[in-house]
Amino acid sequence: MSIKLEKEVEDRLIASIQRYVGENMDERIGELKARLLLDFCVREIGASVYNQAIRDAQSHMQDKVAEMDGNCYESEFSYWNKKS
Repeated sequence: MSIKLEKEVEDRLIASIQRYVGENMDERIGELKARLLLDFCVREIGASVYNQAIRDAQSHMQDKVAEMDGNCYESEFSYWNKKS
């Protein structure tokens, strides 16, 4: 699976990379170098981040489904218990 970023997101990330490099490495990089770095990061790191996000979402949903047993349960045959 290939991760494709929206153009606006990609542009903002490129600007962020350029700013980060400028402020933390005392070097200016152009748009091409920033784009190549972003492409590398998305290809190399993106799948791991995506897979972890899916695992986290699955775990969250499984927890919510497990909570349904307690939250969505009505006692049966409780008429006589209320009369007592």
